[in-house]
Amino acid sequence: MNSYNRGFYVVFLLILPIICSEAKSKPNIILINVDDLGWKDLGFMGSDYYETPNLDKLAAQGMVFYHAYAAAANCAPSRAAMMSGMNTPKHQIYTVGSSERGDAKTRRIIPTANNDFLPHSIYTLAEMLQDNGYITGTFGKWHVNEDPRQHGFDVNVGGSQRGNPGSGGYVSPYKIDFIEDGPEGEYLTDRLTDEAIAFIMGNRKRRFFLYLPFYSVHTPIMGKAEWIKKFESKPGSDGQDRADYAAMVASVDENVGRLLVVLDELKLTKNTLLIFTSDNGGIRDISYQNPLRAGKGSYYEGGIRVPLVIRWPGRIQAGSTSDVPVTQLDFFPTIGSIIKGGASLSSDALDGLDLTPLFDQQELAERALFWHFPIYLEAYNPKEDGGRDPLFRTRPGSVVRMGKWKLHHYFENNDYELYDLEQDPGEAHNLVAIQPEMRDQLISLLNAWRKEVNAPVPGQPNPLYDDEFHRNRIEEVLAK
Repeated sequence: MNSYNRGFYVVFLLILPIICSEAKSKPNIILINVDDLGWKDLGFMGSDYYETPNLDKLAAQGMVFYHAYAAAANCAPSRAAMMSGMNTPKHQIYTVGSSERGDAKTRRIIPTANNDFLPHSIYTLAEMLQDNGYITGTFGKWHVNEDPRQHGFDVNVGGSQRGNPGSGGYVSPYKIDFIEDGPEGEYLTDRLTDEAIAFIMGNRKRRFFLYLPFYSVHTPIMGKAEWIKKFESKPGSDGQDRADYAAMVASVDENVGRLLVVLDELKLTKNTLLIFTSDNGGIRDISYQNPLRAGKGSYYEGGIRVPLVIRWPGRIQAGSTSDVPVTQLDFFPTIGSIIKGGASLSSDALDGLDLTPLFDQQELAERALFWHFPIYLEAYNPKEDGGRDPLFRTRPGSVVRMGKWKLHHYFENNDYELYDLEQDPGEAHNLVAIQPEMRDQLISLLNAWRKEVNAPVPGQPNPLYDDEFHRNRIEEVLAK
């Protein structure tokens, strides 16, 4: 061995422990994002009707966050926020499709225009992981552009701009993109998990990022027959009683269980950070989230509070819980901190916080959480939605939560609502008139944030608005 090769070999031996240490410090990342799964649609979150033994086991192995939030109350904006780490004013995806939802005669102002797709200029979570040596794969719903491979994924099965699997689309032959049909009648949730497991097995000797955004439990509600039969004979409770929906939840649970078994068998569990959550609140017409008010599309708690479990054996204490308000905007900086890959991002690029102090039972810096939704979203079921307005799940507005206090601001009439979530998680008692100091403090906080992020506040009157038609329409739907 010549002196050059000998020197290289010595240097290699010296840095090998550093290389190995870095490899061990960078865990595999799995992010499971269920579509429209409500905050209380799981056994470990308090449901007596839905059965989720595998997810209950997962929760017992990690940390459960009881005050976890999506960055938006419906699919596309919450997913864009989670993947970018940026709140809605920065990427301007506020909804699915047009911002002018509902009858034009009932919209007092012209809403902000909506951006359908995540701009290519935005650096995503997948790109950050890809740049740090991870192979990246997504299996399921994407919904923020035509192909997630344009935003940092090496492998894509089933993901495109589509927001649901289509009528009858939970069984093969499928109606979504980037997936080959399986045997006739194959169930989509099973198939996506098959693909995810194959990805893990094929990359078990590499660092991988697996994004598993199930299309379930989004409409159309289509459970497997054997699960439906089981739940048809089970009495419901507290607004949770649909056997077909319970069957979909059970299939998600079953498939997460399959995934966990594979991680155990491949001895990958210890070196895998696993996050389980939902993209927004559940549809209240399908499943109540009591005591939380309303559901998907609303900025009351039922529309934005979501289940969240994070498991990382050896780092996160099994069976731990947290009541600290957190948001899915926190995933990007947290993962970036763990893999030491977020340094290239400017300090103001991301809107979340690194959650790793909570993993170590330390305090997280107190901060306000913000939501901005300058558009309209029509009602599902005026008598079931639980919203502020029987015609809309929400009208243009912003929301801020600071500590136990939550302030809603609705732009049409410059209305405010103030709630003490500690005493009133169902947001039934508006304290705006009897807590003026807290109201004004949160208004100032919200105004400053909107200015900082250049959030659009629509106010131009809609020439098509008809006040008499509006009042009559409200009376009609309430009389049904």
